[in-house]
Amino acid sequence: MARTPDPGARESADEEEGWLSSDEVAGLWPVRKDCLPRAAHLADVRVRTYGGASRGTWGAEPTFYSFHPGDVQRAAEAIAEGRVNIPSALRTDTADGRRAEFWGTLSARVAGTLLLAALLGALLMLLYLVVFLLTVE
Repeated sequence: MARTPDPGARESADEEEGWLSSDEVAGLWPVRKDCLPRAAHLADVRVRTYGGASRGTWGAEPTFYSFHPGDVQRAAEAIAEGRVNIPSALRTDTADGRRAEFWGTLSARVAGTLLLAALLGALLMLLYLVVFLLTVE
């Protein structure tokens, strides 16, 4: 049974502050940063989301997560002791997780390089067109 409160329930004043960012949680858990929300769900950690609103045709805003500090500490101990079953592809301390992280990073870098090359090629073609039009009599 989940220990998370109802979404509309108010929290005490001391729980309102000090929620941890994804960067802070990634330093505490052996979990890939992009998989933190799923791992938090598996470990029964309260998570707040910000952003993610629809932009219509243009997709959606980025989604940011913050995690309850007490739940994160409890889950860190449970993950270290092996009481939380997190799939190996989500973890940073397994071969599957490191392989997924490598290929994800590599594919993003290749896509970025190809996009940059296409933009540079288009800019050069435009420059050649301008030079050609200025030299033709």
